[in-house]
Amino acid sequence: MLVLFETAAGYAIFKVLDESKLQQVDSLYKEFETPEKANKILKLKHFEKFQDTTEALAAATALVEGKLGKSLKKVLKKVVAKEAHEQLAISDAKLGGVIKEKLDLSCVHSPAVAELMRCIRAQMEGLISGLPLRDFSAMSLGLAHSLSRYKLKFSPDKVDTMIVQAISLLDDLDKELNNYIMRCREWYGWHFPELGKVITDNLAYCKTVRKVGDRTNVSSTDLSEILPEEIEAEVKLAAEISMGTEVSEQDIGNIRHLCDQVIEISEYRAQLYDYLKNRMMAIAPNLTVMVGELVGARLISHAGSLLNLAKHPASTVQILGAEKALFRALKTRKDTPKYGLIYHASLVGQTTAKNKGKISRMLAAKTALAIRYDALGEDTNAEMGVENRAKLEARLRQLEEKGIRRISGTGKAMAKADKYQHKSEVKIYDPSGDSTIPSTSKKRKFEEVEGETSEQGPVTPVVKSKKPKKESLTEEQETETAAAETPKKKKKKKDKKAEEEPEEPMGEEEVALSESTEKKKKKKKKKVKEEEDE
Repeated sequence: MLVLFETAAGYAIFKVLDESKLQQVDSLYKEFETPEKANKILKLKHFEKFQDTTEALAAATALVEGKLGKSLKKVLKKVVAKEAHEQLAISDAKLGGVIKEKLDLSCVHSPAVAELMRCIRAQMEGLISGLPLRDFSAMSLGLAHSLSRYKLKFSPDKVDTMIVQAISLLDDLDKELNNYIMRCREWYGWHFPELGKVITDNLAYCKTVRKVGDRTNVSSTDLSEILPEEIEAEVKLAAEISMGTEVSEQDIGNIRHLCDQVIEISEYRAQLYDYLKNRMMAIAPNLTVMVGELVGARLISHAGSLLNLAKHPASTVQILGAEKALFRALKTRKDTPKYGLIYHASLVGQTTAKNKGKISRMLAAKTALAIRYDALGEDTNAEMGVENRAKLEARLRQLEEKGIRRISGTGKAMAKADKYQHKSEVKIYDPSGDSTIPSTSKKRKFEEVEGETSEQGPVTPVVKSKKPKKESLTEEQETETAAAETPKKKKKKKDKKAEEEPEEPMGEEEVALSESTEKKKKKKKKKVKEEEDE
């Protein structure tokens, strides 16, 4: 078995003399307690020394990235390829896969090999001849410095550091500007308190104070470059009737100096914001399109770098910045927060309070894709961000309109559903039931019924609602026997008609019917008596 050992001075290849010792991993360190014991197990076969620091740096970076460097490939072809039947023990499994693929050499990586490498490192001075410890330590230090400089220079995160610093400085400038402006307003307010109410813009206020100085100079000062005409007139009017105290020229000079500082910081802040905007569009264009420059920069700053942010899932991106609230909610077993830094994005800000949670979740999912595309993709265009933002805006409009969208792969099909229309449950009062007088239509019906009965002959209509007395029943039987002129067929037809007619509700109309039938009965009785007398 052959062993490949990398050092700061070069590559060393050892031949294992006694492979049986490697099987005892726990007691292997005892065989390397002294250089003499170590030389009984291992023998140096070849040592390839680096010519200069540049070659050593190139070899070290290739090993760190798991690649096969030129110098290592040359050594393996020169020494190991001659003994192809031998196995090659290496410390990195990834490097072993590359060697096996390119040079067709069988590589071994196991706990026993790792322990063997540690033992070789302990007795390196005795195993590698012709390499003093002092020279080796100097080479190690030089290579470490070179490797650190190389990593710092070619770090993929190096551009992110500029964004992190810029957004941090921008936040600090905002705090300082706020403090300076409040101090300036309070300080000058003792002399001219009415000015603070008239001019609400902070930068315009500071420019006005710097130009005017003492309030007695307002009437003779032209403020048209700073203020509109209406506000300028209000300022001049307020200066004439001001209730402020008198101050000295030295005080006005200090206030003017403070105003100069505020104006300079404001101009620098605007310049820094433009720089940040350009850097964000160059480094993370899709993220910038999705959430804006400031929110995107704050997300990168919070995660540490764009690559670290790309490793976060969408659920973490959604609540990034609300860690305190999250852990407090988990501790107290309450609802967890729905959004963190992403709350300040324009898409979340323009939604109603009801839909903020839904939009922040969808925005976080699309933002996570955009971050990964920016961090790991080769293209630098913002087409994906623009497309995803358009989808989110369409979804937002749908939520605001309370539309129903079927969830599908394409997201284009709409579910067929009618729009909801609110129907009130309030019933309207019907005043027709208040009147006790029967309607005209019912009277006409009664007149038609009476006309039919008069044409057909004197027939007693059947009244189901009220039963006549016993006396009236006997009289009716006598009249029926006497009046034999009326045929039975007609009676049956009339009875059928009476049964087919719908029963009308009891009321004054039925009373009127009963009265008319009684009159007819009396008339019939009179006729029957006259016939009997004759």
